[in-house]
Amino acid sequence: MATPPPPSRPHGPGREIHTLDEFDASLARPGGLAGQRVQSVDLTDRTFALLASSTAETIFLGCRMEPEAAAKVRADGALVFPPVPGLPFDPYRSRLYTPGELYEGLEGPGGTAGRGGYERTPDARAHAWFGTTRADGDVFSSMLRSLHDDAVGDALDEHLDGRRTVGVMGGHSMVRGGEAYAGAARLGRALARAGYTVATGGGPGAMEAANLGAYLAPHPDPALADALSLLAGAPSFTPSVTDWARAAFAVRALLPDGGDSVGIPTWFYGHEPPNAFAGHIAKYFTNALREDGLLARSTAGVVFLPGAAGTVQEIFDNTTPNYYGSLGAPTPMVLVDRAHWTVRLPAWPLLETLARDRPMAARIALVDSIDEAPAALERLAAA
Repeated sequence: MATPPPPSRPHGPGREIHTLDEFDASLARPGGLAGQRVQSVDLTDRTFALLASSTAETIFLGCRMEPEAAAKVRADGALVFPPVPGLPFDPYRSRLYTPGELYEGLEGPGGTAGRGGYERTPDARAHAWFGTTRADGDVFSSMLRSLHDDAVGDALDEHLDGRRTVGVMGGHSMVRGGEAYAGAARLGRALARAGYTVATGGGPGAMEAANLGAYLAPHPDPALADALSLLAGAPSFTPSVTDWARAAFAVRALLPDGGDSVGIPTWFYGHEPPNAFAGHIAKYFTNALREDGLLARSTAGVVFLPGAAGTVQEIFDNTTPNYYGSLGAPTPMVLVDRAHWTVRLPAWPLLETLARDRPMAARIALVDSIDEAPAALERLAAA
C-alpha cells in the first residue's frame, strides 16, 4: 500500500502572524490581535493600529515598532521580544531562507564582482558569528541560536506541510563535471517530475546535484547539459566558494524559473556552503537538529547515494525508527551503488539483517545505478 501524505498541520485562524497582510487581516477578526503570535513583522507603519487595538496576551517576536506603540502593547499585557541589534541573522525569522538572501553581497554593488565575494554574504557572516560564540559559554548567544533554529524548524514544517518529501543523501566531495554528479542531478529531476519535493542536506556535491535536478525539472532535458557545462568551470567549492557560488547563480540566470526543492544545511560545517539550487533553505546552527529533522521530514522515503561516514550515519539514523516503528509505518530506503554499499562500506548486509522478519524488509532496496532509484522508490512505496 502506498504511503499516504502526511496530515495537514492544524493552525488556528490567525494564530501566527508572519506578514503585514496577515496582521491587517487579524485586525478585522473578532478579538483582533489579542492572544496572537506576531513573528518578525516590521510594524513601524502600524502604530495607529497598535494604539487602537487590544493586545492582551499577544506575543511579539522580533517585531520592530515605534517606542509609543511598544510601551502601549506592554501596558496591555503583551509579551514583547524585541529585535536584537548587530546580528547577521534574525533569530525570530518566520520563513525559510532563499539562495539570494544567504548570498546577498556575493556580487558587489551594481553587480561589480570585484567588490563582492562570499565573505561579505549573510551566510559567511552568520558562520563567523557562530565561530566566535559557539565555545564562549555565553548563555545569551546560545539562546539566540536556539530561538533561530526553532523558528527555522517551524517554517520548514509549514513549508513541507502536506507534501510528499523524498530525502537525497550523499557526500559533499562529489565534484561538478563528473558522471556521478550528472547522475545525482538526473535523480533530483526525475523525483521532482514525479511529484515529490526533493530535500537534501543543502550543501555541495551530491546534495547540490539533486537540488540542481529538481530546479531543472520544468525545463527541457537538454537544459541539464547546458547547466553542467557551465558549472564545470568551478568544479568544487574549494579553493573558492565565491567562484563556486557565482557559477551556480550564472546557471540560475541562464535558466530562470526553476522548480522548487529544499536544502537543510548547517553552519556547524562552515566549510560546506549552502548550494544555490534549493529554492528554500532551512539552515541551522545545531547540526543534530538538522540531521534528525531532514530524515524525519522525508516522509516519502530516502535515497542514499555513495558517501562516507556521514552518509553511513544517516542510513542507520533512518533505520532506527523504521526498525522500531516509532514514527509509524516504515518509509522507503533506497541505497545506490551495490559495490559501494556491499564491499567498500558494507552497510547493506547489516541493514538487510536488521530488516529481516520486520515490516521494514519490504521497504528497503539496493540498486546498481542512480537511474534505477526512482522506480525502486515507487515500488517500495507501493509494497
